[in-house]
Amino acid sequence: MSGPLPQPAEPGAASPVDPFAPIDRTGGYLGATGAAAVVAASRATPARWRLLLRKPTFLIGAGVVLFWVVCAVFGHAIAPYNPLAQQLLAANAAPSSAHWFGTDPLGRDVLSRVIVGARDILIITPLATILGTVLGTALGLAMGYLGGWFDTAVSRIIEAILALPFVIIAFLFVVAVGPSVGSITVIIGLVFTPLIARTVRAAVLVERHQDYVSASRLLGESPARVMFGEILPNIMPAVEVEFTVRLAYAVFAVATLSFLGFGIPPPTPDWGADISANYSGLLAGYWWQTLYPALALASLVVAVALIGDSIEQVLSS
Repeated sequence: MSGPLPQPAEPGAASPVDPFAPIDRTGGYLGATGAAAVVAASRATPARWRLLLRKPTFLIGAGVVLFWVVCAVFGHAIAPYNPLAQQLLAANAAPSSAHWFGTDPLGRDVLSRVIVGARDILIITPLATILGTVLGTALGLAMGYLGGWFDTAVSRIIEAILALPFVIIAFLFVVAVGPSVGSITVIIGLVFTPLIARTVRAAVLVERHQDYVSASRLLGESPARVMFGEILPNIMPAVEVEFTVRLAYAVFAVATLSFLGFGIPPPTPDWGADISANYSGLLAGYWWQTLYPALALASLVVAVALIGDSIEQVLSS
């Protein structure tokens, strides 16, 4: 059936918005639908940020994280004592005006070790999470879009990996390559990759049958262009939420490895290692040696979780 060809809408003319309509990137006429989609996309991010900044949970979480970032960057300047300096005559001293958080069995100032101990954990966790998110997103996009034997084979491998607890997998890798900031960062990032890939794959399976994906194929765009140029922007909310969730898990993973003795080598200040070294002192009444590193770790994990929950609420609203 034939009919008149559609004509470009007049400037300012109202037109229904089709969110899945393809946008011409060749410099041609976008049409009212494409223009409206561009305007809506340009306004979405600032609106989300405004909603996010109104959430008390986000502000509290961001404030706590910012505090620990400042400690990580300026820790040695803020710390009242050298965190490595041993004063055996002041060993196991209770909190006082001289040592606000007390001292450990070697006479080292607990407050100084808590402050400086934020450095390595705030270096490892974001880098590991970024690495895992990038690799997991790329793998999940390929699995969901390409499908077929590739999706089946990779899915079986991921299921086999996820059958083991996360900490056990990281532990095995650390034992194989040795503990250091670089190795722990790469190991946690690689362990996060299949977890993130599974989430991204589920989001891609929803998007791959949408009209804008079919239109991109008809235009002859390559699979890489469709995956990263078309589908990825539409699943970014899922990726962002997954990043914040894994960031909290990364903090816990680094502390767990340190607690088990496979984290940052001593005597470098480390929250997990200090908890492991001093928790036996609880029976002798030296509670401060374990309590303050544990509170520091818990505050960071909870703060990141608050940020993640706030982002998820805003993106889903």
